[in-house]
Amino acid sequence: MNYIVYRIESQPDIAEILIAFLGELPFDTFEESTNGINAYIPEKLDSEEIDQQLKKWQSRFTFKFAKAVIPHQNWNELWESNFESIQVGNFCGIRADFHPTFDQVTHELIINPKMAFGTGHHATTYMMIQLMEDIEWKDKRVFDYGTGTGILAILAAKLGAHDIDAVDIEDLSYENTIENAQRNQVSGIEVYLGDLSVISKQGYDIILANINRNVILESLSALYEKLKEGGVILFSGILAADQALLLDAAEKQGFSLQKALQKGDWIALKMIKPVI
Repeated sequence: MNYIVYRIESQPDIAEILIAFLGELPFDTFEESTNGINAYIPEKLDSEEIDQQLKKWQSRFTFKFAKAVIPHQNWNELWESNFESIQVGNFCGIRADFHPTFDQVTHELIINPKMAFGTGHHATTYMMIQLMEDIEWKDKRVFDYGTGTGILAILAAKLGAHDIDAVDIEDLSYENTIENAQRNQVSGIEVYLGDLSVISKQGYDIILANINRNVILESLSALYEKLKEGGVILFSGILAADQALLLDAAEKQGFSLQKALQKGDWIALKMIKPVI
């Protein structure tokens, strides 16, 4: 079966917005690129309808797109050649199952992303993993909000967390998280399909929120209630230009900043819910 690749070029902030919209179209694989996003669809599906929808979105967002046919015999080779393993210091290595193992990392994750985002290549996921290195995880209760591929929930399990809830609004992210957890032979992860409202639990020791600015701002109150006093929350998916806005809202909610990282145009924040 041949595939069509849509190469979508945009600024990083627009790419984050487009991710949500692209999930409504019948693509079966996404990958992050240097200039934006590559999205793949079987050639047998109606790409003209997708063209029309993308052109409508161009009236709202600034981006360019082009498409090309990828012959069947080159598909796996193309996907594998474009997906490189990545290492976050000596702490964590992330690879697909067709990559060789790492020589010197403390934790190795095998992530086959399919349509879901979260491979460590994007600055936001990379910084979340950096922040996770200095946290105590043994026997902690963890909530991964917007789990994507499940990469952060899986790492939390490998670090010793015993009760992990992971949620994502996308069907394929839900399925991909389950598959990747099995692939990494970790247990203790309960995966949910839906938004924040499907998670009724509270008292989490650690919350991971690598989503985007708007979702974080809308969820601050609920996340504050779900985190126990003295608990840690990690935020990312935030542009550096929005740092002051996010910090102001989070601190008004009651969170206290512990650490901030920046990589390129993106930031990640470690905050706590103070003990009252």
